[in-house]
Amino acid sequence: MSERTTRSRFLLPAAIVAAAAILLPSAAIAAIDDNAGAVRNKDDRTNAIKAQIKPSNAKNVILLIGDGMGDSEITIARNYAYGAAGRLPGIDALPLTGQYTTYSLYKDGVNKGKPDYVPDSAATGSAWATGTKTYDNAVSVDIDGVPQQTILEIAKANGFKTGNVSTAEIQDATPAVQVAHVDARSCYGPDSTTCGDDALTAGGLGSISEQLIGTRADVTLGGGSASFTQTAKAGPWQGKTLFDQAAARGYQLVDTAAELAAVKKADQSKPVLGLFTPGNFPTRYAPTVATVGGANTAVTCTENPDRLENALSLSSLTTKAISLLKTNTKKGFFLQVEGASIDKQDHAANACGQIGETIDFDDAVKTALDFAKKDGNTLVLVTADHAHSSQIVDSTPPTSLSSAVTTVDGTVMKISYGTAAAGGSQQHTGSQLRIAGFGPGAANVVGLTDQTDTFFTMSRALHLDRDTKDLSYKARVTLSKSTVDGGAKMTITAKNFLGDRQLAASQAKEAIGVADAINGSATFSITAPEKPGVYTVSVTGAHSGKTVKVSYRVR
Repeated sequence: MSERTTRSRFLLPAAIVAAAAILLPSAAIAAIDDNAGAVRNKDDRTNAIKAQIKPSNAKNVILLIGDGMGDSEITIARNYAYGAAGRLPGIDALPLTGQYTTYSLYKDGVNKGKPDYVPDSAATGSAWATGTKTYDNAVSVDIDGVPQQTILEIAKANGFKTGNVSTAEIQDATPAVQVAHVDARSCYGPDSTTCGDDALTAGGLGSISEQLIGTRADVTLGGGSASFTQTAKAGPWQGKTLFDQAAARGYQLVDTAAELAAVKKADQSKPVLGLFTPGNFPTRYAPTVATVGGANTAVTCTENPDRLENALSLSSLTTKAISLLKTNTKKGFFLQVEGASIDKQDHAANACGQIGETIDFDDAVKTALDFAKKDGNTLVLVTADHAHSSQIVDSTPPTSLSSAVTTVDGTVMKISYGTAAAGGSQQHTGSQLRIAGFGPGAANVVGLTDQTDTFFTMSRALHLDRDTKDLSYKARVTLSKSTVDGGAKMTITAKNFLGDRQLAASQAKEAIGVADAINGSATFSITAPEKPGVYTVSVTGAHSGKTVKVSYRVR
């Protein structure tokens, strides 16, 4: 047999198969493509994905964090609410997806600076907030305790409006990493015994709540009002509660949905501080109790009667924050939104609790995504801080805690919690996490990145100048009069301290006062000495260290 004949014998059947495929009825081809309804992508998505890749040139960035929301927690919520073949309307709608690593670092000892494979929310939040790895328990300081500037602080110095929203106490680790720098995440307020050398009484920057007031985000919404009833123990506001201090420094204070709805404007002159609960927000669903053998009995999740009204849901707070931040701004805004209690309910082995909080968070993601699609110039990033321990299992574990829920599919999903006994706290895990993006610069999340890369993805998208000290280089100070009589009243006006949040004024070695730098500006009042002569006033930026001096003469 010739080589040509041999080749023909092998090629002919293949040609027949190809022709048969061409002649198959369209219904038959559809049946093959459908694969019993399990296929999610029925068409080639190459061009659709290409269309989503846009240069890093955003006006706004919205970062949404599902605390403790690993792939397992996402899958559990999706299965329960939308079915195994369903999609979460927010989380699953972002077109560009990657994974990132989350490890923290050891603070000291022989392993100082080496990877700690299972992190906490403080270290992980500090990573995306500052671009710097740190140790568990640290809030935006490095492993030596040196403060690291946050993306919120940098965006604010660059003229962007800023916001911080959470369903946790606003002093909790994830919201805290944007507005404070402390060695211990539990340093909530002046009464906290863990503040150590961060306390104002020790010459530090103060508790998280006190630093939050000074950081002065345009919009701050969440829980944690209890810490603001505490009284400052040192500094210019000594003896005043933090609520009184915030009011005196120009904040609009709200604690009900009606009061929040009445707020029409938020900026540096009148930032909004909305604290709606003493502690964390109540969950969406009533709790379920995991027990050894608990997955033998399936339940359906029910609404929590203590849940806050819908106007204070995470989605509603996100909508309000966006509406306040998008107006009266030349540059744009940065907003962080946290669904906090996915983690907290996972710690408690509360399946329905974590499911409800994931669904609640997904609603907020959809809100942000809808805005970004309409706006056309907003980067939306959705991720978590660390993975957690809930697992979907096939059968009831003989030794670990478990629960079971009946899903929208009408079947039972069994969930196991195997890292702590009853009454204990389930552990975080060290797995990599999903990060998904939409909008300008979102392609930077694709593939495998680290949590710290997220800081640079956001700062590049907004084209931020990260050398904020240099932003105060054009600072100037003027006096209302250059020559005065002894005892005369004068006004000091400081401008262009754009890299600073607070300014301190002094004359000789005597302090005049400290003031918030509102858009880089502040004013001070002084009384001229009685003795004739030339006197010099100094104004110094608390963050840039920039000092500007101006002199006047007393007749």
